[in-house]
Amino acid sequence: MNFDFSDDLNQVRAEARAFLQEHAAGSARRALESGSGFDAALWKHMGKLGWIGAAIPEEFGGSGLGDEGLCVLAEEIGHSLAATPFASSAYLASQAVLRFGSAAQKARWLPGLADGSVIGCFALAEGPGAPRAAGVGAVLRDGRLDGSKQPVVDGNVAHLCVVAARDGAEIVLALVDLEQGAVARAALQSLDPSRDVAKIVFSGAGAEALPGARGFAAVETLLDRAAVLFAFEQLGGAQACLEMAREYALQRQAFGRQIGSFQAIKHKLADVYIAIELARSNAYYGAWALGADAPDMTSAGAAARVAAIHAFELASAENIQTHGGMGFTWEYDCHLYYRRAKHLSLAIGGAPFWKDRLVGFIEQRNAA
Repeated sequence: MNFDFSDDLNQVRAEARAFLQEHAAGSARRALESGSGFDAALWKHMGKLGWIGAAIPEEFGGSGLGDEGLCVLAEEIGHSLAATPFASSAYLASQAVLRFGSAAQKARWLPGLADGSVIGCFALAEGPGAPRAAGVGAVLRDGRLDGSKQPVVDGNVAHLCVVAARDGAEIVLALVDLEQGAVARAALQSLDPSRDVAKIVFSGAGAEALPGARGFAAVETLLDRAAVLFAFEQLGGAQACLEMAREYALQRQAFGRQIGSFQAIKHKLADVYIAIELARSNAYYGAWALGADAPDMTSAGAAARVAAIHAFELASAENIQTHGGMGFTWEYDCHLYYRRAKHLSLAIGGAPFWKDRLVGFIEQRNAA
């Protein structure tokens, strides 16, 4: 059995790696120093290449690469540290509309989401805490939304927001045009300033519920699927950190020797390599489950997410340590990967949430 991606998708990977090496180098640093929230030129290129609409069918303007194609692109984007709203728009907003939207909603929003002219975001959190139904306080009533959400990743740069809200006693997902007057947005500070984070206040904003997303189970389904895509992005970032650390360890001299020849460095990099390969195994299984819409999507997504969080956090921290004093300086990119690792580790719930979700699924399966 071949667990690798197809030859076509591996060719997409090679082309994406080459493109990002040319166009995304320094993207995170430019976004961080400018405070723009994302690299608009790079985002436009991604739209033209069909990356943003990779998992969107061609009938809605997508490139039709499917879920596995989106996984491949996510890994390369993570490797390059590209500062774009790719995750918010492609992993979450687009998937919510595609999976739960009506025919009219898909026809209206998916073409723009596919080419990047519409940037989407996902608003679930209303402060600190794991994703849960009890944490949803925003209210949808008669097509009007009231409440506030924070933090919302890419909330300041997005045009369309998928919002979790209460419609009576039920949790729903609703589409909100963020460019209407009844929406107020404010920037929030975060550990990774190369990624935009916002507080959004809805004051009677016009909203339209996604008919297929009624009940918190729909939110969980969206998160389970997004967990695999985030895992690939984290996997790409972790691999980049290992490559940076290895290259530096082979060049840096101490006591007349390459520092990579010392056991302390070897052990660090070996631990990172093992964590990455474990994360890769879980992510690849998650990619299969995502494409097949497998019954164990919950466990596949959770396992991929937990392993990838650990791998990226470990790789980014050990990359700094391998670089020594230079690793803590602004001029080196080590801190940018560390910041991104922390950002991604909390983007759709932290490791404890996903560990509990994995354990809960296993207990439920064993009890059946």
